[in-house]
Amino acid sequence: MADRVCVGAIAGAFGVRGDVRLKSFCAVAEDLASYGPLSTEDGTRRFDITLTGTVKGGLSARLSGVATKEQADALRGIRLYAPREALPSLPDDEFYYADLVGLQAFDTGGAPLGRVAAVLNHGAGDILELRGAPLKGSVLVPFTNAIVPTVDLAAGRLVIDPPEGLFET
Repeated sequence: MADRVCVGAIAGAFGVRGDVRLKSFCAVAEDLASYGPLSTEDGTRRFDITLTGTVKGGLSARLSGVATKEQADALRGIRLYAPREALPSLPDDEFYYADLVGLQAFDTGGAPLGRVAAVLNHGAGDILELRGAPLKGSVLVPFTNAIVPTVDLAAGRLVIDPPEGLFET
């Protein structure tokens, strides 16, 4: 999956003519349609996307090969992936979520804190979910420059300077 990045998902049908509702995971929602044909997670289907408007919580669009409401409904929940080379390069202090998942986390003294299992954003900012040894469960860490001062994608690691009590049980 390193050669593809999830940029959106199909939320269901929109209308009766085969249009779909899309949820965009892009910083600018409309950019989803600019990355060329998007594929399903397993790579078995590819769709050309033509945006038709905005709807509550997303976008409306026509997908190539989808002509009926029933076909659109059958695609509900399908995630859409763009080739990594189609995505813009980012400044040094910005990262694609897909690049952060799997990184080993260490504290400022070099002790392991687990691995990034997911990157969450519920509207108030990005949060890293850490799991794995030495943790017994999950720990949620705010993804800010103050708390995560170092991200080294090439080395597959990041450094966390946790606030007091975050990793105490």
